[in-house]
Amino acid sequence: MFFADLSAWTEQNVILRMVAALVLGALIGIDRGAKRRGGGARTDAAVCLGAAMVVMTGQYMEMRYQGTTDVARMASQVVSGVGFLGAGSIIVSRHQVKGLTSAAGIWVCACIGLAVGIGFVDGAIIATLILLSGLHILPIVEARVYKHSRYMVLQVEAAEGGTSIELMRKLKADGCIVDLFEVEKAGTNVSSFTIALTVRIPHRLNREQYVESLMKIKGILSVDSM
Repeated sequence: MFFADLSAWTEQNVILRMVAALVLGALIGIDRGAKRRGGGARTDAAVCLGAAMVVMTGQYMEMRYQGTTDVARMASQVVSGVGFLGAGSIIVSRHQVKGLTSAAGIWVCACIGLAVGIGFVDGAIIATLILLSGLHILPIVEARVYKHSRYMVLQVEAAEGGTSIELMRKLKADGCIVDLFEVEKAGTNVSSFTIALTVRIPHRLNREQYVESLMKIKGILSVDSM
């Protein structure tokens, strides 16, 4: 293995493991966020870093208190239990998930607390600093990556009739891939309804101009892009 030496308990290896966890979690989160899914780089980075902290704290305990600890029970009870607390900060509204980063922060705080409680204070301090740095830097990276994403989440208010059929015809004719298409609820008046859809537009199309072109479809009252 390329990183076999990282299993040794040294100051450099501990830092490298934490940084690797943050980077790998961020990569997964950026991939999900670019497709306009729930979560994002900050959420997955926090979860990944927290999981790494639990394992490293277990390794520290085995070295410090050999034969007198049950690492698996500690990790399973605390990590699973704090999930209920984090779930309380998650809000789902109109296909948008809010509070995931907060929930992940609660979870990773529990992991850091485990490390501090067992005496692995150095690791807990490093993890805290890395996480805080990541939460400030990753939004800048996300903004630059998402700017070039070809996925769009649209909220379309349409009049009653065959508007949805015409909308689908245009999307397919323009080479768009429809990932989600759902009629949500009544619109601002009784004769209209709202369509929620996630689409991937070709690179040749400009996002802003394409949203404006959808407004020209007969029966469409408004189009909001998120």
